[in-house]
Amino acid sequence: MYENRAALGYQDFEEVRVGHIFYIDKTDFIREWWEYADKVTLITRPRRFGKTLNMSMVECFFSNQYAGRSDLFEGLSVWEERSPEGEYKYRKLQGAFPVIFLSFANIKAARFAEMEYKITKVISDLYNQNTYLLAGDTLSGNEREYYKNVKPRMGIDEAADAVRSMAGFMERYFGEKVIILLDEYDTPMQEAWLYGYWDDAVRFFSSFFNATFKTNSALERGLLTGITRIAKESIFTGMNHLDVITTTSNEYATSFGFTEKEVFKALDDAGLGEQKQKVKEWYDGFTFGTQTDIYNPWSIVSFIKKGKFDAYWANTSGNDLVNSLVQTGEPGIKQTMEALLQGKSFETELDETIVFGQLGGSADAVWSLLLATGYLRIEKFEQVGRLERKMYTLRLTNMEVERIFEDMVRGWFGGSSGVYYNEFIKALLNDNVRKMNTFMNKVALNTFSAFDSGNRPSDQAEPERFYHGFVLGMVVNLAETYKVRSNRESGYGRYDVMIKPFDKTKKAFIFEFKVLDPDDDEKTLEDTLASAHAQIEEKQYAAELISEGFAPEQIRKYGFAFQGKECLIG
Repeated sequence: MYENRAALGYQDFEEVRVGHIFYIDKTDFIREWWEYADKVTLITRPRRFGKTLNMSMVECFFSNQYAGRSDLFEGLSVWEERSPEGEYKYRKLQGAFPVIFLSFANIKAARFAEMEYKITKVISDLYNQNTYLLAGDTLSGNEREYYKNVKPRMGIDEAADAVRSMAGFMERYFGEKVIILLDEYDTPMQEAWLYGYWDDAVRFFSSFFNATFKTNSALERGLLTGITRIAKESIFTGMNHLDVITTTSNEYATSFGFTEKEVFKALDDAGLGEQKQKVKEWYDGFTFGTQTDIYNPWSIVSFIKKGKFDAYWANTSGNDLVNSLVQTGEPGIKQTMEALLQGKSFETELDETIVFGQLGGSADAVWSLLLATGYLRIEKFEQVGRLERKMYTLRLTNMEVERIFEDMVRGWFGGSSGVYYNEFIKALLNDNVRKMNTFMNKVALNTFSAFDSGNRPSDQAEPERFYHGFVLGMVVNLAETYKVRSNRESGYGRYDVMIKPFDKTKKAFIFEFKVLDPDDDEKTLEDTLASAHAQIEEKQYAAELISEGFAPEQIRKYGFAFQGKECLIG
């Protein structure tokens, strides 16, 4: 069931229901979560998949602050659920518990001190919302003093224990244990990794989660949501009662995101039924457990509201980490991205636990993150070998995600670099070698550092990272008229780059990238350039093009010689 006013940005369940905002009934999540009866549950889903709205829904259902608000749930599945004896099963739970609802969504900080302030502000707000506890004799004199000292910029050790203390106060006041909801639990951890204060953040959050969810005798149930499954060893040490639900789990598979049946009904009701197939191409592709054909709610509501196809997901926050990992990642990551942007899949072994300390050096860790964040989907899964290792076949989720990555790659060559990059391509297509050299050196000078993931990269590593990013840019910018391939076999070896026009009357190109190597008796860039050309001829890299009907005079062969950030093309 849903109301008929499509609108964006609503994350408060009460506001949605009272305002008759477009809503697809996800209240069966309440039944499912309650019946599983796990003490603490962590659910990971990509951004904009209704996590915050569902958490608000849970608060409205269980919180005694919403006691008697049956109007919010009348007609929805959890309200109508009956036992075999005909009794309404869950109505008696509505408004029955004290609830603490926290969100870390806005805890984004470039420094640990700034993060400390924002965390303590969230906790201080919680205390300000519950000042009724100061009335009467619920709290002792010392506890009142403690309560009044909970404020922004309080000590970080005190902050780690403050939510547990609040739960204890509320249990004593209401005579019921407390449900604790924490939305976007991993946002500050991602920020900590991006900005270099990971160890400080881990020390605080391991204490915070231990106090709030492990050693908290006032806890009835805990529910956390986020995008990633951060390794237990980092911040959930010893929490053996934590049930972790990831995108490959079957639990709650239809509770976050829209199913195809729900989407198609919404399109029919909005008079957009004829667009179903194109909507499927643009926005389908997410899989949770064995449930396929899940759609991103933000994109679907945006399409219904605006009536046109676009990468709506790209315009929401959350791409910084993904962009950083792909841009500065090892060459193999960029090579795989090249294949993905050309509509291909790849096979990899994955561990869904995100170990942030490995993200800078492990391709598997990057693919795990991209799967968790929704940029990749599982095409096939199998367990192989005696130890039944998990092997996944992955590809880009849908056309919207393809657009997101294309825009991301173009962004690498933004500003003046983008101008030089486009001028380089224009010079390449016009056989203007002088301008190719001029603009390629400007591109390299402006973008080398952006592709550098090490503190002191070697001369070999730096051009290697750059050239794979450069090739990805070509894949994106020439996709309409050329097929760009890299590191493929042809003749007696593997060429670096081949650019084949779809129109076989046009020119094709072969690139060989080399770094000046004094050990090979190369004293100048001209020597390295000659070596690149010799390799093109000796390995017969043009064989693939000739076999496909390109005449030798159509084939342009270019060497790229690097020394530091200097490049010579010929």
